[in-house]
Amino acid sequence: MFKGALFDLDGVIADTSSLHFQAWQKLANNYFAAELPDYLEEQTKGVSRGDSLQVILDHLDVGVSDSMFQQLLIEKNELYLASLKDLSPRNILPGISEFIAELKENEVKLALASASLNGPAILDKLQLTDAFDAIADPSKVAQGKPAPDIFLAAAKALDLEPAECVGIEDSIAGITAISVSGALPIAIGTNAEFKAAFKTFAKTAELNLADVRAVYDIFKKEHAIW
Repeated sequence: MFKGALFDLDGVIADTSSLHFQAWQKLANNYFAAELPDYLEEQTKGVSRGDSLQVILDHLDVGVSDSMFQQLLIEKNELYLASLKDLSPRNILPGISEFIAELKENEVKLALASASLNGPAILDKLQLTDAFDAIADPSKVAQGKPAPDIFLAAAKALDLEPAECVGIEDSIAGITAISVSGALPIAIGTNAEFKAAFKTFAKTAELNLADVRAVYDIFKKEHAIW
């Protein structure tokens, strides 16, 4: 049985991932009179704010000064935070509350492993703060996803080895990060590019302890973990 569950936030716990891209779209329109194509949403999903902005600037073939880069980051965050003002427990994705309850009942420790600096505030709005034993701080890791740093930090905060944990993500960068960390990578969604995922659930409502435990047992045997 696994001992820890490392959760991404946007698109896994709450339906906030689209709000990030909407904020980027507004920023691009305000500053560059540009429309961003939908496919950029996946490229900016799960990665740091700075990395997301760089993806967008590269797409637009635009260069900005360091001070402007920082200003754009600030304004994007302001746009995003404004969209969160009405966030509440009703925005928790289907099945997540029940899955978290199952984990807690079975003494599985929970950690947040999100690239979002707003993670603690969002958990608070969702009234889920008390359910989590640790929150990894993305500002204190050397590299963002797809590097494993945030998941390594989350496991360490639980005083667990990554191999004792499952990681749950909805982005390609996040699944890659979990895989490299040594935890069991579980994907949410139907993206055909989830090649690094050991198990994929089409939607959050399908998550349940029995299935995840069974998958972890297979993962443990295949990777000769203890």
